[in-house]
Parts: sequence; C-alpha cells; structure tokens
Amino acid sequence: MNTTANKYSEIIKAEAKRLGFLSCGISKAEFLEEEAPRLENWLNNNMHGEMRYMENYFDKRLDPTKLVPGSKSVISLLLNYYPHEFQNKDAYKISKYAYGRDYHFVIKDKLKELLSSLQDEIGDFHGRAFVDSAPVLDKAWAAKSGLGWIGKHSNLLSKKTGSFYFIAELIVDLDLEYDTPVTDHCGSCTACIDACPTQAIVEPYKVDGSKCISYFTIELKDELPSSYKDKFDDWMFGCDVCQDVCPWNRFSKPHNEPLFNPHPDLLENEKKDWEEITRETFNEIFRKSAVKRTKFEGLKRNISFLKE
Repeated sequence: MNTTANKYSEIIKAEAKRLGFLSCGISKAEFLEEEAPRLENWLNNNMHGEMRYMENYFDKRLDPTKLVPGSKSVISLLLNYYPHEFQNKDAYKISKYAYGRDYHFVIKDKLKELLSSLQDEIGDFHGRAFVDSAPVLDKAWAAKSGLGWIGKHSNLLSKKTGSFYFIAELIVDLDLEYDTPVTDHCGSCTACIDACPTQAIVEPYKVDGSKCISYFTIELKDELPSSYKDKFDDWMFGCDVCQDVCPWNRFSKPHNEPLFNPHPDLLENEKKDWEEITRETFNEIFRKSAVKRTKFEGLKRNISFLKE
C-alpha cells in the first residue's frame, strides 16, 4: 500500500467533510471505457435534443487526462440540497435543487476553499474544480468512486441518502488511494419508469433527454410541443418526479446549507401568484437562483403552457 497516497486521501476526505460535503470518493483519472459506447449511442439517437453542447469535447468528456493534462485522480464530492420545507401544494412546481442560491456558485466557492486548504496541508499540486458546466461525466465518476450506483432513472443513488444532492469534482495530479464502485440496489423496482409523466425513461437506465420535463422547461428555447399538453404535472422549472417516487429517497435528510434556503414567497405562492408574476417579483424571488437560466420570459412561457 502506498502510505502517502493513503494519507493524502484521508486528508482530502476529512477536509471535504469539514466543508459540509455529504461524501467524498476517489478514482483513478483514466478513459471511461464503459461510458464511451453508451454516450455515443445516446448522442446518435438524438436523446440530447437541442442540447448541442453535449456533442462537444467528446474525448474530454470520457478522459479527464485530456481535460486536465497530467491529472492522476478524480475526487468526486456530493452536496445535499434536500429542502427543509416545500412549496405550497396548490402551486406550479420548481425542482428542489433550484429552491435556493444557484448551486454553481455555492459549490465553486466550496471547491476553491477545499483546493486551497489541501494545498496548505499537502503541498504544491495542480488541480481543477468542476461543477456540472464542464465536459465531465459527473455521475459516472461518482459511481466509479463508490459514492452510489446509477439508478434506472439515470441519477446517482445512495442507500444512505437517496439522490437529492449535487455532484462536483476536483481533478488533480496526485496519486491517491482509490475507492471501489458499489453494487446496484434498484432490484426489480420500476417506480421511476412508471411515474415519469412524459415516459422519458425509455428503458431501465436510459433516459431520452429530449422527452424530459426538465429539458422542456429549462433547455428548450423554442415553443413547447403541444403533443405534451397536460403531461407536465404542473412543473414550471425542472422536474423531480422520478426522484420523488424512488424508495431510496425515504432516507433523504434536509441539508444544512443556509444558501440553499428559499425565498419565503417561493414556498407560499399559489398558482394564481405565479400566473401574475411580474419581472420585478421574478428578480426578487430568483435573484441568485438557477431559475435565472430560463429567464422571466421562459418561466412565463412554461406557466402559460400549464395554465392553458
């Protein structure tokens, strides 16, 4: 056993815990052999819809050493976002991950702090932080690092905490002690497949992104397709259906990150309030939220589609 690698790994995991990450796993930075044909097939079948950016950097998506030259290890981190309180029952719905401050900023700051404190403890090494917006296959790395398994809804699942968490990475040029993947515990359950309002989970472990409510309400800039009328289950931004019905999410516990707490109006608003939302109110409620991605016009479009 490489004692230095072991010692560094222990330091990294302890520091991640101190900063409030739910868990931390480490894997060797190398080509993702199993993911390559899967990603190619998914793209060839146009399951990314209008998300053309998914076609970019194909090689870098599959090989972190091409993304971060000299890298040896991928440190995967989970950050819980399961809320303490939920929206009014009579409301158009927003995905739980977007209740509070935009996670990109919250996690980026935590990763910078983690990188800086590790460099203080370990010494000089090179590393880059990634949160969702770079060509990194987050879920594949988290699964490889033993943080959970990829469920039939294609989200990462953990027996202890379900799936309501963000995934982020540090890709570093350190040799570390590597974790091993865990086994799949979906069994014969098909709750997520049965519940998906748009039948986007086309087969176990395969989601057609171009049929997903999250895709329609966030990514699609064009008009929403009339063939999906009455199938959005009142979701105006994102969708949590496949996670809400998953038995493993019985074990979700509320987060302890104040920045993820929502604006009070987000919880209290009823359908009528959302239908009458002004640009000013939108900016107030979603000032630093991920909902800004769809913009005021996008949210109004989604609400009109649900209301008609």
